[in-house]
Amino acid sequence: MMLLRAAGALGLLLAGRAEAQGVGNPETHPKLATEKCTVAGGCVRQDTSVVLDASFHALREANGTALCGGYGGAALNKELCPDQEACARNCVFDGADYEGSGVMTDDDSITLHMYMRGEDGEARPVSPRVYLLDAEGGDYEVLYLKHGEISFDVDVSGLGCGMNGALYLAEMNSTGARGALNPAGARYGTGYCDAQCPPLPFIDGVANIDSRGACCNEMDLWEANSLSSTFTAHACSHPGVYQCTGPDECGSIGVCEKAGCSYNPWKLGNQTYYGPSTTPPEGSGENATRFTIDTTRPFTVTTQFLISDNPSPVSNGTLNEVRRLYVQDGSVIENAYVVDPYMPPGDSLRMSHCQAFASTFEDLGGLATAGRALDRGMALAFSIWNDDRQFMNWLDAGGAGPCSLEEGDPKLIREKSPDTSVTFMNIRWGEIGSTYSNGTAPST
Repeated sequence: MMLLRAAGALGLLLAGRAEAQGVGNPETHPKLATEKCTVAGGCVRQDTSVVLDASFHALREANGTALCGGYGGAALNKELCPDQEACARNCVFDGADYEGSGVMTDDDSITLHMYMRGEDGEARPVSPRVYLLDAEGGDYEVLYLKHGEISFDVDVSGLGCGMNGALYLAEMNSTGARGALNPAGARYGTGYCDAQCPPLPFIDGVANIDSRGACCNEMDLWEANSLSSTFTAHACSHPGVYQCTGPDECGSIGVCEKAGCSYNPWKLGNQTYYGPSTTPPEGSGENATRFTIDTTRPFTVTTQFLISDNPSPVSNGTLNEVRRLYVQDGSVIENAYVVDPYMPPGDSLRMSHCQAFASTFEDLGGLATAGRALDRGMALAFSIWNDDRQFMNWLDAGGAGPCSLEEGDPKLIREKSPDTSVTFMNIRWGEIGSTYSNGTAPST
């Protein structure tokens, strides 16, 4: 999501002084160390940080306290934002409250909370979404992962049915589309887009007066809770951020493939691979439950982006497979194999899998299109959320997982699990085979 003027003039912003003025606190980005890796040299630490999406920053009148609207379901303030130029002139961002928004970091670890308790003790939904900033803190860290890999450790033990702790790539502008109408840029979390083409109040930081959608290529590295998980490639017909209009462009058969080509072990027939292992009390008569990946404890997730070595100039170097590995208890674990007899055999995203799973994805160029987005570079996003419409059934219920169709109701989650959270740790990326080895790659 996005917007305009951070408090302060454009010249000050370009000089690196992006403090907000007036209401609220200045912007202070929580540090989140990451690593870049090579096979020969190991992993080198980066002093990166995170920024909350623009929607978590108060957007107010430049010389007052009136809200400019747009976020939280509110319409744009017609007096302050009658058009894009006036909105940029009249409105400023204030710094975000990270802890109050459910974001906690500790060195190379980030924890996202779905709910935070107010002074009255009641849990209120916050559902934070943050993006990784570069070491300077002014732009998004851009990851170029084709013919590379990314690994992270994750603790999903606090995520039950209906929750989704996600880590994904989106082809956002590296500066957050910083410009004359948006001097705030990435420092204030502007420029969000994804393959769902959300009709955000601001697109590339500029007021979305015409109700357009913010479309871009998306690679869901991880969408999961403790019961079910999936990774998904989405393709869009346009590079970068594209502003769609109307149902023909923004709809389910538009410029982006909404469902994507995905890999969910449970949905593909393997119901003993991923989940919470249990050991019943001795003498209880109950049977122990064992999963290959035990989600009661942290584990490492590695995603590799493999390219074709076909000598043909048409296909050489194109992305032709997205492979998944895990590490737990010092053992490298291959991804679950397809059990569903109606799906091609295998254990990764590749053309035959995507053709059987998502024909529209292939119509938009499939993995080759996704690979071109990886070539251009993508930003890294983290989020935690639940779904008051579909109850996250697509992830963990029906044929997708062991949860009931009702367990994902946010009202039930809030009542039974107000402390639900996800933690991502040890995020590192680089050459194939450089980011994992019995759990970690050597640092230098």
